[in-house]
Amino acid sequence: MANNPGAKKAIRKIERRTEVNKARRSRVRTFLRKFEEAVTSGDATAAKAAFVEAQSELMRAVSKGVVHKNTGSRKVSRLHAQLKKLSAA
Repeated sequence: MANNPGAKKAIRKIERRTEVNKARRSRVRTFLRKFEEAVTSGDATAAKAAFVEAQSELMRAVSKGVVHKNTGSRKVSRLHAQLKKLSAA
């Protein structure tokens, strides 16, 4: 357990940051789920709109440090591939 004041403060800061990051991660997952639902329904226009929102939210998470840059890019790439496949069909 933390003994000195600096370590105790660090613990408090980590707890606050963890809460914020959990909220951001949850928000990203929500937008990804909305995109998945749009793709499953087969509606290309809804999927396109959901893709734009999901991509924006993912990149925002990357800029905030919640998700690694390569992870965000990989996820966006896979979402785009799904959208492209839906549009071609």
